[in-house]
Parts: sequence; structure tokens; C-alpha cells
Amino acid sequence: MTAPEPIELLISDEEAGERLDRVLAARDLGLSRAALQRLIACGRVQVDGRTPSRREPAQAGAIVSIRPEPPAPMDAEPEDLPLEVVYEDEHLVVVNKAAGMVVHPAPGHPRGTLVNAVLYHFGVEGASGDRPGIVHRLDKDTSGVMVVARSALAHEGLSRAFAQHDIDRRYQALVTGLFPKERTFDTLHGRHPGDRKRFSSHVSRGRRAVTLVRPLETLHGTTRVECALSTGRTHQIRVHLTDANHPILGDRLYGRTPRDPRLAAAAQILGRQALHAAVLGFTHPITQEKLHFETPLPEDFQRALEWLRDD
Repeated sequence: MTAPEPIELLISDEEAGERLDRVLAARDLGLSRAALQRLIACGRVQVDGRTPSRREPAQAGAIVSIRPEPPAPMDAEPEDLPLEVVYEDEHLVVVNKAAGMVVHPAPGHPRGTLVNAVLYHFGVEGASGDRPGIVHRLDKDTSGVMVVARSALAHEGLSRAFAQHDIDRRYQALVTGLFPKERTFDTLHGRHPGDRKRFSSHVSRGRRAVTLVRPLETLHGTTRVECALSTGRTHQIRVHLTDANHPILGDRLYGRTPRDPRLAAAAQILGRQALHAAVLGFTHPITQEKLHFETPLPEDFQRALEWLRDD
């Protein structure tokens, strides 16, 4: 497994003088003080480019870089889980992932994932590790169409197509407010400076992220939009819409609880972010056939739409 992305942070004036391990443990980094002490001891923490001791006082303005250790590898096991199959052959399978299903095993979600289901129903050539066959992902609470490779050749070809952005990926979302016209977001994309669980386009360094958003339907306090991805960064659509002041309805990480009772009721109907991967198109990595798949909006999404449509 690959190591998590490095964490960089700036020591504030208020933190100056405190022991470094205590300062870092007080930050919301998802790492215990004991884990941080271990990282310092094995040289995975740098302060202004040098290796510190855990007891040294933090200095205001110092830049701290933390390289978390990769999680222990785990092998996914087959599980008899329900799976809606859109297409299958000996090289790949296309599924309509349900909202609430995690794509691959990870800490906190060792079982019950899409990978576990694919291994049971189809198998993956040379399956090992925690994400066999996975070439792209959807967030846990995002529904919709996904492709999983079953053979090594298919995995290589699909991975190349995704890396070269040679894939047609279109989502539908319900966003808060009036989204009046088509807009292309072309930004940098990186970790949010104040919340490690989130990403942001308001960063000075990051990878390029491009999303085309087109309004489809104006509803009560919301707009149904189509989002076409030219790149595939983590949370990309959610970040672009949030940073444009149009967070996705029901998005607990990037959005906010609606004050409007009708919007609040629609968000409760959804119980998740209103984001659905509706279209996936690509060239079959083995046969070179052009494949195109569309999945309908799931029931919770449709119920929210009906609730928000004017009578």
C-alpha cells in the first residue's frame, strides 16, 4: 500500500514554547501523541528540514512536515454481498454502486466493500492486497456507475486511460442555490490547510482539477446540475461546488445544515450528499470496443427531487 500524503503545518505564536509532540497531538491530525512520538523517533517528522527531538519546544513560524507510516497491508476476502451488475466479461465488470458502500477495505472498513463483493461474485486475476481490480473510486455516499478490472491487462489499460483522462465521466448533483449557467472550474486541488479530512481549491500548491458544471433543472432553493470530469481528484466535484458557494445538498463534510425547512427535509430524505455517477464511457482495454453506460438516479435522489419540485 502507498503511504498517506505528507502533512505540512505551520507553528503558530500561541503554540510556541510547548513541547513539539504535545503541539502536534493537539492538532486534529488523526494521530495519537504516542504515534507522533514514534514518527519523530524514526525520523518521519521534520522541522524546517531537520529532524527534531520530541521534547524540544516548538518555534513560532516553523514549518513541520510529517510523513505518516503506510497502513499495514491487508488482503481483501470474498463476501456474498448484493451487487447491481451493469456489464461483465472476462476482463472487467461494470457495476452500479449503492450509496453507503465503501469501494475497498481500509482502516475502519475492513469488510462489506465493493472489492469484497466483486471477489465473491467474479474474482480478480492475481488478487492480493486491499484493492484488487480498483482503477478509480467513488466516495462511500456517492452512488453510481464504476468499472473494476478482472485481469491484469485490463487493469493496466484502464489505469492508463484514467491517468490520461480518456474517460467520459458525468455526475448529477443537487446543489444549493441557483446555479444559473454553465461554468468550467479549472483550479489547483490540495489538502485543506485547516482540516485534513477535506480538500480545497484555495491552495497555493496542488494538482490541477477541471470540472464542467451545467445546470439541468431549477428547483426549490436548489439546482440539479451535471458535472463532467476532465480530471479525477479526491472529492473534486464536492470541492469545486463548495468553493463556488453551491455545496451539494446533504454533504456533511463540505456543506451545511439548511435553514430552509423544505431543503432540510430533502436532505433528510437523502441522508447523504446528492451526488450520483450517472455516465461512464471508455474504450475496452482489450477489445477496443467503445463502451457507454448510464445509471438512473437512485430512489432517494428521485424522492428528494420530487420534494423540491414546484407543484
